[in-house]
Amino acid sequence: MKKHILLYGLLGGVLIAVLNLIEYRFLVIEHSAEIYGALIGLLFALLGIWLGLKLTRRTDTIIVREVEVPVPASLPFARNDETLRSLGITPRELEILEQIAAGLSNREIGEKLFVSENTVKTHSSRLFDKLGAKRRTQAVQLAKELRLIP
Repeated sequence: MKKHILLYGLLGGVLIAVLNLIEYRFLVIEHSAEIYGALIGLLFALLGIWLGLKLTRRTDTIIVREVEVPVPASLPFARNDETLRSLGITPRELEILEQIAAGLSNREIGEKLFVSENTVKTHSSRLFDKLGAKRRTQAVQLAKELRLIP
């Protein structure tokens, strides 16, 4: 009995496979133009993407230049008060500049100096105008060059 069930199952499987093959062939013959068109479209799309990546590839050139910056070895820091007065930097702005140099955010500076974040932004923008800086890092660099902060 098991042999007959196994034989019928095997024959049913073969019959289903043959019917699927016939259906596949009918499908391919019936829609061959669409299939070939899709394959050619896919080929050209892949070729276009490959050529686009190949032709627009950038090669970045990195130039590294070492600059020697003279730093006095053992001299203690002495603030240049004359430059401080000539620029018109207030003591509060100097405090904020020192905190910016320490790497604090506007919110952290406000919390540390007990002022609002907007007050810190106002002092910072005035300080940037007086130093002629556009960014925080540039302001710190200029202040160090002018010996306003250590």
